[in-house]
Amino acid sequence: MSEPTRKFRRREKEKSEYDQKVLDVARVTRVVAGGRRFRFRTVVAIGNRAGKVGIGVAKAADVTTAVEKSVVDAKKSLVIIPIKEGTIPHEVTAKFGAARVILKPAKRGRGLVSGGAVRIICDLAGIENISAKVVSRSKNKLNNAMATLKALKQLRV
Repeated sequence: MSEPTRKFRRREKEKSEYDQKVLDVARVTRVVAGGRRFRFRTVVAIGNRAGKVGIGVAKAADVTTAVEKSVVDAKKSLVIIPIKEGTIPHEVTAKFGAARVILKPAKRGRGLVSGGAVRIICDLAGIENISAKVVSRSKNKLNNAMATLKALKQLRV
């Protein structure tokens, strides 16, 4: 058999330097004259576990395409975080929408004491010891993730 033509040759996926986690998948609806059109919105967090983390949001007709687009979007919003001895240098608070997040440094051996989107983002950033709290009633994972990223951007060495 001959080799496949250039048009149909399969691309090998190269190993990315970033780990990724899907935070949220939501089915969203657009009402048009002919009825309802459904799409999927995904929120993806990426990080290299060494001080770089980002969040991406994208919509597509199917989930896998939306995730791929979210990863591309997340790479555009990467933030470098100063990590000091496995934790953050000082306490920070941030608010995004109705979501409010408090991040406090923790001693070695304490681990990631947080929940939901905050825990995932801190893990992907490479923070080993932190105490974090979502202080709002907001269960919106996107807003909680954005508030966490906003708090991490405030960090100074």
